[in-house]
Amino acid sequence: MDLVRGLHHLTMSVGPAQEDFDFHTGTLGLYNVKKTALYDGKVPIYHLYYANRRGDASTILTSFPFRQAGVMGRRGANQIKLLNLSVPAESLGYWADRLGSRGVAAKELEALGTRRLHLAHPCGIEYALVGETGPDPREPWEGNGVPAEHAIRGGHGVTISVHDPEEMGEYVTRGLGGRLVASDGPLQEYEVGTAEGSGRRIEILHEANLPVGTWKFGEGTVHHVAWDVVDATRQQHLKDRLEGLGYTDCSEPKDRGYFHSVYNRSPSGALFEYAWSIPEGFLVDEDFESLGTQFQVSPQFADRRGEILAMLEPLETGAATR
Repeated sequence: MDLVRGLHHLTMSVGPAQEDFDFHTGTLGLYNVKKTALYDGKVPIYHLYYANRRGDASTILTSFPFRQAGVMGRRGANQIKLLNLSVPAESLGYWADRLGSRGVAAKELEALGTRRLHLAHPCGIEYALVGETGPDPREPWEGNGVPAEHAIRGGHGVTISVHDPEEMGEYVTRGLGGRLVASDGPLQEYEVGTAEGSGRRIEILHEANLPVGTWKFGEGTVHHVAWDVVDATRQQHLKDRLEGLGYTDCSEPKDRGYFHSVYNRSPSGALFEYAWSIPEGFLVDEDFESLGTQFQVSPQFADRRGEILAMLEPLETGAATR
């Protein structure tokens, strides 16, 4: 039984909040669907969400701007290496021009039968815009100067750098029900999930001689990839399956406000999250018209709203780039 539907979201630790906001909205043309905070520490850090207009699962990128805390990460092996985003194949030329006009270096290449543009977030995290030739039912956000026909559809998946591809391949196939669909030298591609899901690709890149990267929160690194498990029942079944296979460091379910999550450290070191969205999704604390316009404080911290806002770094969003 497939317990994963497809991608839910991708989360990274970045530099300054303003730099991250400008990159995801101004350069990539995504919609800032939610502004809230990460409270794991003495000083709150922004938790920013970018997606399509509704914040649908598989379209979501989230970031923690860790420059404020002064915590740096180290990119390397046994870590998520690339965030892969889907665009129409015929739009790669548009994106090459757009990125170039904004001073973002991009390199076109081909991997696993797809044309791609490789680029980097200002903090150094690597991205690839993957040219998709098939239909994509996800409705893109048309805004910030990017027309709908060229807009990013959402996540394509992730590329994970590993020292042991066999162990990680077993986790994907036995744990997630994934299927090996392509191979090119040190790069293997697995498909997970069902036909109803999007962003279903896990690429495993064997880099035996690359020093190991960090796993903690730290600027310049991808923190985790989250997979959509649809509901609490599937989440529990998957947790039981992983623990039964010996991957016993699964967390208990955590309430993240907009979704519920279980975390598991995969054999590659990459952190996997298994999440299901609440029925209201991102509309639980804002209506559709104002979605993403106001900073949201978790209910348990409501009485500290002013204090929390005062501790966060300034962030200028503007109506046109939220």
